Amino acid sequence: MFVHILIIAIIIHLCSIPSSSAFLPPSLKPPASSKIFSSASEVMPSNVQTLVDQAKSLFDSSFGADVDKNLPNYCVSAPGRVNLIGEHTDYTGGYVLPLAIGFNTVGYGCGSVVKKDSSKSIKCRIVSTNNPVAEFHVSPSLEASTGSNKWVNYVQGVVLQYLPDLKEDETFIFDLAIVGDVPLGSGLSSSASLEVATAVFLERILDSHGVAYCSANDAPLSEKQRKMERAVRCKLAENIFCGLDYREVSMGGENASSSDAPVLVITNSNVKHDLGDGEYPVRVRQCKEATDILTEMNPSIQSLRDATMKDVEAAAMSAGLEGVLLQRARHVVSENERTVKTADALEKGDWETVGKLMNASHTSMRDDYEVSCEEIDVLVNLAQTFGDGVYGSRLTGGGFGGCTVTLVKKDSAQQLIEYLKTQYEAKTGTKCVCFETAAASGAKAIDL
Repeated sequence: MFVHILIIAIIIHLCSIPSSSAFLPPSLKPPASSKIFSSASEVMPSNVQTLVDQAKSLFDSSFGADVDKNLPNYCVSAPGRVNLIGEHTDYTGGYVLPLAIGFNTVGYGCGSVVKKDSSKSIKCRIVSTNNPVAEFHVSPSLEASTGSNKWVNYVQGVVLQYLPDLKEDETFIFDLAIVGDVPLGSGLSSSASLEVATAVFLERILDSHGVAYCSANDAPLSEKQRKMERAVRCKLAENIFCGLDYREVSMGGENASSSDAPVLVITNSNVKHDLGDGEYPVRVRQCKEATDILTEMNPSIQSLRDATMKDVEAAAMSAGLEGVLLQRARHVVSENERTVKTADALEKGDWETVGKLMNASHTSMRDDYEVSCEEIDVLVNLAQTFGDGVYGSRLTGGGFGGCTVTLVKKDSAQQLIEYLKTQYEAKTGTKCVCFETAAASGAKAIDL
């Protein structure tokens, strides 16, 4: 069996779930994906249909008579995601292993490409369920929004990534209503889902206007290249206001179609500690300092992804890598190794190994990276000690609260969910929210 040696990056799964979930067992694989939902080709999930209806209603109530009736309407969706393994590795060039889940951001609106000297009012307006209408004018010098409008930065950042596709005398105008059911602040990438939905919305505007997508390429992009380009742009957008590798793994092994193939149970702790808000840049800085020490020891190490555990141990012995910096480097390097091993184990249907790697990942995040918390540790311990049926469990997302992800046999999932709900509340006094999931379709336009 041939395996393309590439590795998946942070937002690819949102843009193109089939190519990022080829390693998944049948129970976790998404349905066949097409670019556009339509009644003739694919049944829209009920939660997406509900979100579409809500987005239309929000659009009408927010913009109403002010909408330019000559502008075409578009509707798009993009899922949230859960990271199976590979945490706090992306900003050091490392490996992650995410999949899309059945929670989505849906955008409904109208828009066009216009001349900058057009008589039209050249502005973009956006609104969401939890936020009032915000306006901005698109230009390369667009500045970040502040205060209660900080959420707008995710949209503005993406718009700036698509502006170079237009001619110098052209710009975007649009009205866009955004709704979603991705839990906020729980490590399920609600912000990335918003970014990707915005990207697909802008691509629809470009397509309708006859603008060649991606001005950086003379030749038309294939659908796979287009999704890769979208992922790069969304990651750049995130870096504005707030080298991409990719692995396509073929599912193999005699257990691939086994009836006991596992599912995922995602549990929201309903806890988010404020401490985490300031700890992210601290971890980034610590990783950079650890990388600098490793680079000085071995110039071929330009990022923590280039390092091995032997390198870390050598630096600890002779290069002054110690204390917190040693802990951070040890987590990232070992997590990269675990992520690659997990992909290999998934190919073989070796769920026991996958579970052990997930458990080790949580231990590393708790002890070396120090991003877990008491409530998350309670959830993980409850799942890991549940008994037969659970392969492994770990914190997923940035940490200091949020969600856990548990790999469990399908026929044990509902029993585990009830156990987690009862025992977690008894131990913490807080209710958790659990759901069983399979991988979902990636981002797409919706044919209304």
